[in-house]
Amino acid sequence: MINILLCGNSKVFDGALTELISITNRTQEAINCYIFTMDATHLKPEFTPISDDEIKYLDEVIKSKNSQNHVTKIDVTDLYKQEFDGSANETAYCTPYTLLRLLADLVPNMPDKLLYLDIDMMVAGDISELYNIDVSNYEYAAVKEKYGCWAIRPDYINAGMLLFNMKKMRETKLLVKARDLIKKRKLLFADQDAIFWNTTKKLLLPRRYNEQSRFNSKKTLICHFCKRLLLWPYPRTENFKQWNITEVHKILGCYAFDEDLYEYIYLKKKYEKTKGI
Repeated sequence: MINILLCGNSKVFDGALTELISITNRTQEAINCYIFTMDATHLKPEFTPISDDEIKYLDEVIKSKNSQNHVTKIDVTDLYKQEFDGSANETAYCTPYTLLRLLADLVPNMPDKLLYLDIDMMVAGDISELYNIDVSNYEYAAVKEKYGCWAIRPDYINAGMLLFNMKKMRETKLLVKARDLIKKRKLLFADQDAIFWNTTKKLLLPRRYNEQSRFNSKKTLICHFCKRLLLWPYPRTENFKQWNITEVHKILGCYAFDEDLYEYIYLKKKYEKTKGI
């Protein structure tokens, strides 16, 4: 069983659907996917939890690939308020939902090994290759951040993909220390900084496990559709996600996930039709 953690609100349905399609289309082993969500409408009206109907549909989709696959919704609203309510990092560079992974050690019955993935990722091969990497002597495994390893520190990580050794992290209290830092100090990259600066021992993996710019390489296992800097024809940033299919084709020049994305279009329309959207 491969245990995966996703986090987000009602707006992550497209990301979860595309990502889970890409995983289950290429992975034989059963997938157990947890989705942490919360009600944060006190911050913004649109910060509503992912719905039970959307979770049920995601579960049905991945069960159609393997009857042992499963999606579980975990509402961590109370835990979030207990730990982060009023924190300066609620208004971080991303939404407060990026902080939810820092609550993993407080949620009962979470597995000792857990693969966290950002919602803007697509998987180009069998995810078990990554999940089965031995992290028994480390708190987690990660890939260097494309820009941060030059601008911040050579070993600075991108937290979009984190292979958690929850047992070791409980022993070193990594997430406890990360939450404390979030409460005490405003951080540029919030959760990512909090994890990095409190790490005792990490395993750095090759870039192919969290590729942040080159999406058509046959060596790449995980493509991360994160914000990136483009220099031509003029310096700018862009932030197209995998479900922005026209931009993924025309601007990013990525066609590697067309089969998954066409399936996503069909399944999304099917869901909307059943819900009368």
